Amino acid sequence: MDGMREWVERNMPLTRLQADALPRLEGVRLACSIHLEPKVAPALEAMIGRGAVVFLTTCNPATVRDETVERLRARGAQAHAWTGMGDEDAADADGRALAWGPTHLWETGARLSARAAATGSAVPPVAASMESTGSGITVLTRLAAEGRFPPWPVFDCDSVPLKEGLHNRYLVGQTLWQAFTERTRLSLHRKRVLVAGYGLVGQGVALSARALGGEVSVAERDPARAVSARYEGFPTGPLEELVGRADVIVTATGARGVLGEDLLARCADGCILVNVGHTADEIDVAALGTVRTLIPFVEEARVNGKTVYLFAGGSMANLTAGQGDTLNSFDITMATMLAGLRFVFSAEARAHAPGLHPLPRAAWEEVARQAAV
Repeated sequence: MDGMREWVERNMPLTRLQADALPRLEGVRLACSIHLEPKVAPALEAMIGRGAVVFLTTCNPATVRDETVERLRARGAQAHAWTGMGDEDAADADGRALAWGPTHLWETGARLSARAAATGSAVPPVAASMESTGSGITVLTRLAAEGRFPPWPVFDCDSVPLKEGLHNRYLVGQTLWQAFTERTRLSLHRKRVLVAGYGLVGQGVALSARALGGEVSVAERDPARAVSARYEGFPTGPLEELVGRADVIVTATGARGVLGEDLLARCADGCILVNVGHTADEIDVAALGTVRTLIPFVEEARVNGKTVYLFAGGSMANLTAGQGDTLNSFDITMATMLAGLRFVFSAEARAHAPGLHPLPRAAWEEVARQAAV
């Protein structure tokens, strides 16, 4: 076992407990559209070891780690993903994953489900799937409203308290600013930080930024969330009014086009643009025009006669420019997802009607008990 693999597994004991509890999985063909980085490898290796056949593609080309893909290929997984693959290659990978004939899906972002809905092509029968992100749940909710939901049950892992309340609320913000400081060599002292979006991820980003010395304000369209931000002591206002006063802008909404051409033109000279939402196009990178790389993960652009800087290419910054969650904290998240997949593989899951369903408490409660010890 190489050193990194050993270190990852040693520091993810809850994931190992859930891996050991997996049943035999012969007959399971699992297509995965996820972040392909070292912390997911133990779970995937465990499922392969139990007899599952796995096809790997990615929800975000910027977060693929080629060494992880090769490690999983060596264990027998099929894969069509590599670091920085283009949009056409990523779309082709989605098509390959569906054409491969999966019995189950594990998604972070609902790319495969959306592809199946958009193409209207015949999709091999999928028994059940699991979605692990708020962005993906938003996509699936929209598909349901449009009457285009995939013909299988999808289970919502993102809303599980162990995922939503820990990873989303605490770890994303912490690891974002760790990556930001490491890559830019800047602290947040004397920096005016604007956080767009005050869901659980935005809350963690804002509170972590304030703890690290930033002067933080929040732009949030939802009035209830805006009230929550004000009660936390953050000035709030429309994004249109706040962008021109910020030194650092962080998008944390999971929606597309949050910072479009008009808002980018209003940014202050020297502003740094950061995205931590799952969707890679929260910032309209094309509207920045020609960019020049200054240092790794920091690019310079001229917009409306001013200089702005793009961090991590506008992709999910904590996992593109950094390593994402720490091993011991992500251990709870990964164990929860693996427990969720164990349920998704069950006859009980297959018996559910097509549509979006909460992941039953019984599926993940054991992980909570283990983590509480």
